Amino acid sequence: MGLIDPATGAPLPEDAIQRVLFIANAVHVYNIPPLMSMDGYRATSWTVDPKRQIFTGRLRVVETAYESPTAEEQSSIKVDVVIEDPSNGELFAAAPYTGTFVVQEVLDSSRFFALTVRDPKGNKVVIGIGFEDRSDALDLRVALQQAQRALGLEKNADKKEVTKQVDKDYSLKEGETITVNIGSKLGRRRQPESPSTSDPATLQSFALPPPPSAAAGLGGAEQRGGFSLPPPPTADDVKKKRRSLRDLGFDDGQFGEFR
Repeated sequence: MGLIDPATGAPLPEDAIQRVLFIANAVHVYNIPPLMSMDGYRATSWTVDPKRQIFTGRLRVVETAYESPTAEEQSSIKVDVVIEDPSNGELFAAAPYTGTFVVQEVLDSSRFFALTVRDPKGNKVVIGIGFEDRSDALDLRVALQQAQRALGLEKNADKKEVTKQVDKDYSLKEGETITVNIGSKLGRRRQPESPSTSDPATLQSFALPPPPSAAAGLGGAEQRGGFSLPPPPTADDVKKKRRSLRDLGFDDGQFGEFR
């Protein structure tokens, strides 16, 4: 009897080779509610209601290799996670392992996973699976890591991670410079300079107002109630001042100091 595809039950080519990466004889299957948070799944939302457990069966991770892949096949190796009836081997659900999203760990337990299964028509649904023994859950993780290496998913993940890190490196290397485009001018921002007396534009900005004329100055002082210089003395004022000095006993003498 030839080998059969574990996900579809169809017979495989004679050159196909299969190996079982993992097997657990007891795994509980749950009908889980829709994902409500982008953080991930939580097993407590499945186990709190006993009605959500819909099946208990056998879980296998099977690797199938083809020596001569056909044109329709993208790879000569494929891996399937299958859940079967332990009594007769009848297929209950199959999940082609095409990426790490197929088997997701939950946030609140190390024994439960969210499994994306597909039917022969390609329709998919997410179910919950849980192990009674933590060692089975650990062995499943090891088997999936082995499947990632066989399928090349580990290399692709490394390339994406390296590309992501390179894209985020915006630091300037030694000897590199940067220019800033502000409006239509290119160059570095200049620091504001202190006003210089040799700059005509600066002098124009801080120019003093022109001096007022004599008439305008006197008139402005009177209007503002300010102080103004007294008018020059007349000849009569000088004579009166001399007479007042003589009356006080002062003599203008031979040099005429008070003339």
